[in-house]
Amino acid sequence: MSQIMSAVVGVLNESLTESLRGFYKLRKAYAALEGIAASERQYLERKGIIPRSNISGTPSMMSLDKHFKKNHIPGGFESDEDDEFYDADETNSGARTPIDYKATNGLVNSTQRLSLDSQHTRPAPNPEAESPDPSFFTHPIDAFIHSGSALNYGLLLTLISIIPPAFSKLLGIIGFRGDRPRGLQLLWQATKFNNINGAIAGLALLGYYTNVVSFADIRPPHAYPKDRCKALLETMRSRFPQSRLWLFEAARMRASERQVEQAVAMMQDSGSSKLKQVEALQHFELSLNYMYLHDYARCAASFVRCVGLNNWSHGLYYYIAGAAHVELYRDCKYGARPDAAQAALHADKAEELLHKVPEAAGRKRFMARQMPFDVFVGRKVAKWMAREKELGVRLVDAVGVSPIEEVMYFWGGYKRMRPEQLEQSLLRLAWSDGRSLPAGVRADPRWDGQGLDEKATLVLLRAAVFRYLDRREEAKEMLRAGIIDAYKWEDFKGGFKDNWPAPVARYEMAVNLWQDRGNVTVPDAELLSQCSEWLEAVAKWERFDLDARIGIKVTTARSTLREMGYGVAV
Repeated sequence: MSQIMSAVVGVLNESLTESLRGFYKLRKAYAALEGIAASERQYLERKGIIPRSNISGTPSMMSLDKHFKKNHIPGGFESDEDDEFYDADETNSGARTPIDYKATNGLVNSTQRLSLDSQHTRPAPNPEAESPDPSFFTHPIDAFIHSGSALNYGLLLTLISIIPPAFSKLLGIIGFRGDRPRGLQLLWQATKFNNINGAIAGLALLGYYTNVVSFADIRPPHAYPKDRCKALLETMRSRFPQSRLWLFEAARMRASERQVEQAVAMMQDSGSSKLKQVEALQHFELSLNYMYLHDYARCAASFVRCVGLNNWSHGLYYYIAGAAHVELYRDCKYGARPDAAQAALHADKAEELLHKVPEAAGRKRFMARQMPFDVFVGRKVAKWMAREKELGVRLVDAVGVSPIEEVMYFWGGYKRMRPEQLEQSLLRLAWSDGRSLPAGVRADPRWDGQGLDEKATLVLLRAAVFRYLDRREEAKEMLRAGIIDAYKWEDFKGGFKDNWPAPVARYEMAVNLWQDRGNVTVPDAELLSQCSEWLEAVAKWERFDLDARIGIKVTTARSTLREMGYGVAV
């Protein structure tokens, strides 16, 4: 656990060198956990607690470590970590470590280790057969070791399995391999224990299913065990009745069920937490929910408060708060009941917040690079500032397609909205080109002068909302006519252009085809084959804005289709 925490600190360090060191430490933790799991399994098999596996012999982690050191560690990195590559010198004085693992002392033979590719030779895990009951562990240290290794190994296996395609190449070089079924099974096993490991495993599982699985658009039919997650949440709330984390998770679960108002009420009624980290989590989630409800005044105020609760993402908070005031400004200036005084007030506030974005967005870095959303919002503001000078207008009037709707899309907000809230999003998008605006509401007077990237963004967002409203044929036609057949990839390059609509349009085509399954006029096999082709096009795309967020969805989608016999093995 200390290896993992040290690795996380290193990876999050703003120095590229320290980040790479962190990845190597993470790999060593991975190998240690793999060793514990293998040794424990052998012990349980000997005791007859679980059935024997038919895993064939595999290269030891020792040989893999030596190969890794020789071939993959950049020059100069290994000097202060050489001692950590090898087992302890057995010629030292003192009692020797027992070779065999004993359930009463938790010792591990470090050479009994599975290879990093073992999941390819291991049969699919049976959760019930491989999960000893907590009552089996009569000593608290044994229970802690078992639950702790299940938690940490399960987390690593699961997280590595869902990373975006581009990032997975780096981990592939280092030697990491994910195994989602095994990782999830280990996390569920850890939740059986009434200790800190069980609690963290519960948080990890609820976070995974509520955010990662529900965030995905193409996933296996039974990927989200809703009833089991609800039972887990009830168990954790009974174990830790004073913890606000479980109330927070309950609210997130409610939002994922498109009951955002109830989620907001739950978090508002929970009061403040004594832990600043928990308070920051709750407030960020509350801010997002205000955004999904189109409650722009509360959304703006709430995101500004997030700046004081969190050291990261200040640029994003200012950006969303400013974007919320842009919507309020447009309501007051172009709405059916114009209010010049209020319009001026919101224009001033929007510009004040947006001017803070460039400086705030560059303060934190990951592997010596700015965070993806920081890069995104910084470029957006720079684009509007350039247009402000070009047109000789106020910054607030240089903003294009609703930036807050753009954020909603990338944060999975449309998935949490009911039809009436999605219709409200269509009205926000309609302000740009005037399509289907209510009587008395005026559209953007500068729309004809907007660039092709703004027009593609409008098409993409509108098509996404149509998909969520089950208007998929219209959505597909929009994507083809408005982006895929209308522009080349090169058209989106250069300057401050938004380059994400082109690849994301292809992802949206894949999702529409996936959701068309069961259409009697088109065989499922044909739809899934086309769906896979669109996904492969996105996976092979050049870098684009927020490609990691889309990449997570693409990874899950490709995995789903491969399991069904479609797609390319990776």
